[in-house]
Parts: sequence; structure tokens; C-alpha cells
Amino acid sequence: MSGEGDTPQAIRKLHPGKLVIASHNAGKVIEIEALLGDYGVDPVSAGALDLPEPEETGTTFVANAELKALQAADLSGLPALADDSGMCVDALGGDPGIFSARWAGPSKDFTAAMALVNDRIEASGDNPSRAAHFVCALALAWPDGHVEWFEGRVDGTLVWPPRGTNGFGYDAMFLPDGYTQTFGEMDPVEKHAMSHRADAFRQLVDAVF
Repeated sequence: MSGEGDTPQAIRKLHPGKLVIASHNAGKVIEIEALLGDYGVDPVSAGALDLPEPEETGTTFVANAELKALQAADLSGLPALADDSGMCVDALGGDPGIFSARWAGPSKDFTAAMALVNDRIEASGDNPSRAAHFVCALALAWPDGHVEWFEGRVDGTLVWPPRGTNGFGYDAMFLPDGYTQTFGEMDPVEKHAMSHRADAFRQLVDAVF
């Protein structure tokens, strides 16, 4: 999907070479590197390049992914891939959504963030829905300002207490539909094959490689 207006345009292909992963989240970088596989790109993280983290001022996952990718591409002079993702809870009107990381506070304490989500679900009414979904928006930007974006989703329910120590963020409380293990209990290879990030990556790979 092109980020250059509403006029349909051919999707730009990504050529072999360095690709900046526009994230300072080590867990995300590891997952993205694993999902890229062998597509002829040489991933390098924004952290390794000492690129600053932009303020996420967008109102959607796609907007935040785009601004991160565009800044990284502009500052590095290389194509850049950014991810913006989060968990949306039905009983909370879609929160924490694009603010998923902020609910963990400055110290990125996702144990506390998961407790906060659970407490707010319990306070939302009698027999509240525990349905939730993860969204991942990927934006691929070039130094000339061209952007392609892709959005993936996976649905599930939230368990309490959290289960498992794999993954990161809210993974330990998210049980994807059709599975008996939370993202926190799953082997990373299994999660990478069916997650919201995997869904978005399948779209990206099909389009740009």
C-alpha cells in the first residue's frame, strides 16, 4: 500500500542491501530479524546506528509506523522498516491500543501493565468480555520519502494470571484463538508463524520482494 496519496501506484520493490530496523525495542528487533529470513537484506537496528527515537504522535498504528520509518530512512540514508503494534481490548473500548507501550510506564514494566489491563477489565462491569486482538502495522520507507505499509492482526482472549516467560510486552496474558498456549508460553518459532507481526510480514514479503 503506497503512502503517497490516494492514487494507486505500483508497490516499490526492496533491493538487497542494508535495511534499518527503526526500533529500539530489542524484542521487536529480534522478531523482525527472524521474520525477514533470507531475503537478501542486511538488517541493522536504529539503536546500533544511534538514531533517536521519534515521539509517536500519530493517532493510528500505521501513522506511528510511518513516522518512525521516515525519520530513520531520512537520517540514515537507507531504506528503513518500522513496526508499530499494540493490544486492543474489547472491554476497554480498544485500549491500550496505540498507547500499549505507555501503559508500561517509563520503566517499561509490562508486568504492571498487564495487571493494569486486567484490573480495568474486571472494573468494567459484570462478566466483562476478555476478547482482545493484537495489531501490527509495518511501514517501509525510503530516503526519498516513499512509504509502503501493511497491517496484520491476530485475535484472542486475555488470561489471568499471565502464563509463560517467552515473548515480551503483553504476550503472557494473550491466548490466540484456536491455541492452548499464550504467546508467552509458545515456542518463538510457532509464534512467529502465526502472530500479528507474521501476518503483516507475509503481506510485506509478498509485495516488496
